[in-house]
Amino acid sequence: MRAFKKSSQTMSKQRDFSNKIRTYHRYLGFFLAGIMAVYALSGIVLIFRDTDFLKREYHFEKQLQANLNAAQVGSEIKIKLLKFTATDGEVATFKQGTYNLETGAVEYTLKKLPYVLDKMAHLHKAKSADPLYFLNIFFGLSLLFFVISSFWMFLPKTTIFKKGLLFSAAGLVITLILLFV
Repeated sequence: MRAFKKSSQTMSKQRDFSNKIRTYHRYLGFFLAGIMAVYALSGIVLIFRDTDFLKREYHFEKQLQANLNAAQVGSEIKIKLLKFTATDGEVATFKQGTYNLETGAVEYTLKKLPYVLDKMAHLHKAKSADPLYFLNIFFGLSLLFFVISSFWMFLPKTTIFKKGLLFSAAGLVITLILLFV
């Protein structure tokens, strides 16, 4: 009788722990539903970042100092790795526009995502220098919690848990194939 009582208490503690994990999983999921939608949409948009998909063309004209080199012009107008492709007299040409070496006038065209999609994509690929980088860390840790806590959603002896392990293994194999092929 004593052994039954001890195993019953152990099972009760396991169930309590499992129920707590399920509760955390559920409410964290509700809390993060909005940001998960943002990351999902921006992730899809970022797949096409090397194309003009959804991008609009914007024309800019600025007055810079005269006689700047390509790196300085690129720094001023925020175009990385800007290179002059040709120089015709006082006008230097680059992929996105022109720069007048004598007057400092620069005209260029950029293709950008619409404002909201651009903000979403920026959040998705934030760096440690961005002010809200900790949000990405929190979100990443939350997703890791979802992965781990999903194994407490069902009791280990149930058929659905065993099938879940098979699906997890299949997902891991597919992920490894995608990473290394």
